Amino acid sequence: MRDLRDGRKEAIAEVVRAHAGALLRSAQAMGLPEADAEELVQASFAAFLEAARRFEGRSSVRTFLFGILYHKALERSRLAGRELLTDPADRVFEGRFKWWGHWSRPPAGPEREADVKEIAQLIARCLEALPGLQRAAFQLKEIEREPSASVRNILGVEDTHLRVLLFRARVKLRECIEDKWKAGA
Repeated sequence: MRDLRDGRKEAIAEVVRAHAGALLRSAQAMGLPEADAEELVQASFAAFLEAARRFEGRSSVRTFLFGILYHKALERSRLAGRELLTDPADRVFEGRFKWWGHWSRPPAGPEREADVKEIAQLIARCLEALPGLQRAAFQLKEIEREPSASVRNILGVEDTHLRVLLFRARVKLRECIEDKWKAGA
C-alpha cells in the first residue's frame, strides 16, 4: 500500500498487470468497441495514478479501479451525448482492425457471423434498455464477477438495494430477450 502511495514503479506495474484484463473486459461489456474500451482503461489508470497518493486502502485496489472505470464511463457517456456522431463506418472499421491494419478477429464465415452478431445485438439492445444503475450492477456482478461488497462500494448502494437492482435487471433481461426472440428481432 505504501509503495503505491509513494508512486513506486514496481507497485504500479503490478497493479496494471493484475487488473488491466478485468478492466478491459468490463469496458467491453459496457458495449464499447475494443479501441474505446482500451482508451477508457487507460484513462482509468491515469486517474488512478493521480489518485494513488490519496488511496487510503479502505477498499481493495481492484474495487478502487472499478470505481474509477465506472465513473470515467459515466463521464464519457455524458460527453458523448453532447458530441456529434461520426460516420458509423469509421467506428466499424476501427472495431474490426488493429491500428496496424490487421484484422482484430478474422471473419468466421457469413452464417456464423450473422448468427453471433444477431444474438449479440439482441443481448446488447436488452442490456441498453436497462436503467443505468441496474445495467452497471448487472455488468459488475454477473459479467465481471465482482464480489457484492465491491459492487456496493463502487455504486454506492446498500446490500438490499443491490439485490433489488440485480433481481430487476435479470427479470427485465429475460423478458426482453424472450420477447425479442419470439418476435424474430
